[in-house]
Amino acid sequence: MSEQTTAKSTDAGTDTDGPRTTGRDVQLARNSTTALNGSLGTTSIADVVVAKIAGIATREIDGVYDLGGTTERAVGKVRDVLPGTSTSVTQGIDVEVGERQAAIDISIVAEFGVAIHQLAGAIRRNVINAIEQMTGLEVTEVNVTVHDIHFDDEDQDFGEPRVQ
Repeated sequence: MSEQTTAKSTDAGTDTDGPRTTGRDVQLARNSTTALNGSLGTTSIADVVVAKIAGIATREIDGVYDLGGTTERAVGKVRDVLPGTSTSVTQGIDVEVGERQAAIDISIVAEFGVAIHQLAGAIRRNVINAIEQMTGLEVTEVNVTVHDIHFDDEDQDFGEPRVQ
C-alpha cells in the first residue's frame, strides 16, 4: 500500500498553512494527525463505525461462536426470526471513540475446546489492526469478556450416567 493518500479539494481559498487549490490533487501523508485533523479540515468517526469494524473483525476469528451476553444474544435471536431484520454487527461491542483514540469492550461466547487466552489475544490483534488501518485511530485497549462456552450436545459423548 502506498504511504500517501490522494484527496480532492473542493474549497477555494486560503488558510494559515498556505493557499488551497480547486480541482487539484492534494497529497496527504498517512498519519493520524494529518488524516484526521489537518489543514484541510477534520474527520470525525462515529462510535457505530468503530463498533461495526470491531464486530466484523471479532467474528473473523475461529473459536468465536457468538457475540454478546445473554440478553444481547436473546434479542439477536428474536431479530433473526423477524422478516426484514438481521443480527446486529455491533451486538456485544461497546466502544468509546475520542478525537484520536478508541477503546473497545467485546463480549463473546467461545467455542468449547479453544484456549480462551489465545482466543482473546487473536481477537485483540485483529480488532486493533482493523480499526487502526481503517480509521487511523489509535486503539488504547480491547477488553474481552467471555460470557459462555458453546458446545454441541449431539457431538459430546459423556458415557454412562452415574445416577439412574
